[in-house]
Amino acid sequence: MSGGERPGGQPEEIIERIASGYRFTGPALDLGALIWDGTCHPGAPVRIPLPMLNRHGLVAGATGTGKTKTLQLIAEQLSAHGVPVFLADVKGDLSGISAPGLPNDKVRSRAAEVGQEWAPAGCPAEFYALGGLGHGIPVRATVTSFGPLLLAKVLQLNQTQEQSLGLVFHYADSKGLELVDLKDLRAVVAFLTSDEGKAELKSIGGLSSATAGVILRSLTAFEAQGMGAFFGEPEFDTAELLRTAPDGRGILSVLELPAVQDRPRLFSTFLMWLLADLFHDLPEAGDLDKPKLVFFFDEAHLLFDGASKAFLESLTQTVRLIRSKGVGVFFVTQTPKDVPADVLGQLGNRVQHALRAFTPDDEKALKATVRTFPDSPYDLQELLTGLGTGEAVVTVLSEKGAPTPVAATRLRAPASLMAPVDAAELDRAVRSSPLYARYAQAVDRESAYERLTARAAQVTPETREAREASAPSQREAARPEGREEERPSVVEQVVGSGMFKSLARSVGTQLGREITRSLFGTARRRRR
Repeated sequence: MSGGERPGGQPEEIIERIASGYRFTGPALDLGALIWDGTCHPGAPVRIPLPMLNRHGLVAGATGTGKTKTLQLIAEQLSAHGVPVFLADVKGDLSGISAPGLPNDKVRSRAAEVGQEWAPAGCPAEFYALGGLGHGIPVRATVTSFGPLLLAKVLQLNQTQEQSLGLVFHYADSKGLELVDLKDLRAVVAFLTSDEGKAELKSIGGLSSATAGVILRSLTAFEAQGMGAFFGEPEFDTAELLRTAPDGRGILSVLELPAVQDRPRLFSTFLMWLLADLFHDLPEAGDLDKPKLVFFFDEAHLLFDGASKAFLESLTQTVRLIRSKGVGVFFVTQTPKDVPADVLGQLGNRVQHALRAFTPDDEKALKATVRTFPDSPYDLQELLTGLGTGEAVVTVLSEKGAPTPVAATRLRAPASLMAPVDAAELDRAVRSSPLYARYAQAVDRESAYERLTARAAQVTPETREAREASAPSQREAARPEGREEERPSVVEQVVGSGMFKSLARSVGTQLGREITRSLFGTARRRRR
């Protein structure tokens, strides 16, 4: 589809044709009012059907064009409809969503232009922080549940190193070595490359010293940046994101990220863990009257930068399948080209703020964006560079699942505070939350590091020599007569190994549930 062709007609006919595409019979969110030829028409509201919010979406636009306020507007209306919302607050300016907005001339003027009956109102909100760095309830994940694929993305490992890390996780799973924090993972990697540990993986290919060295160095650098705090216990239960307030409004879960905004790869991947964990646990729901949760993925381009093929395939599949579990995902970024085509094709709801065309690359991105919209009577290339702050080009899915007409829209003003709340007030809100006592204090129980340390202390030189001497004869006895030793790939070795088959058979037992992994390699864990 192209946005370059412009169906004709008189202005009144065009306005009516566009407006009719947004007249829905069921509940809907109000985005704003139609703009045509520079004039706002409050009698032609632009809306999005509530049941279509789980069909995913994109909020895009250049810096300073109003994307954050659009998130705020959508989130507070979802909350009013009883839908929980997750928001990543990268810049630290979304905390005001919990407080009533302040009336002023600008807000009154915008409300009058779009036909909005504006009244100040805050939303029920919980504030979180990765590992407790910053203002918020600490959000942690165990290394085991985070999984090798997401961790490889964070550590910037290549494909071979990623596969080797998967082998390490598989070994830890099969031996019941829980990887709670980074020192557990480092201990397992070090053990598997030690004189004693090398024999453990010989039958399925082993772990090269060079690759292990890269993984260990990456882990050390990662911890040196203060990242170790994100891995540990108590692990955050993503079911907390699905709660509603006593008055029936959806609770907004705001992940405060200013303290880690200089580590974008980490927080974008951690957001993917949250989504993958929800996907892992939620049952199939089919078409619902409203979503169970709407998840806003800010700075989405960071998620795709440098991603491996396996990571992108898993992400695409997660986005495709999580809709049937009642979860909507909105990616927030600067241009649609930041999102891979396979993912972009699943985003049925679009709010495109202004784009800039200062450079040849900007011009190319602008033309690519125009081509992603349905045919419309607008000159989209001109329109997208001329939109003001708080204006956007909108097309969503109708109640029947068909794209609505493209509509230039002047967006409504959020009812909540369009500025951060005071830091002291934010801290009070965090400490008064019933979740604070559950997650605030880190716990360091016995896991892989402690078990391997204790094992090393018990190994004498005599027992080590005996194990090394017996290892070759054990491998010869296990090899069928007359058959040459095969050298399959690491993945084939893992999947075909006896340990993996034993692992698969254990599904249904408690251990099996703990180590069964999802599309991203994230593992199930115990629920309270």
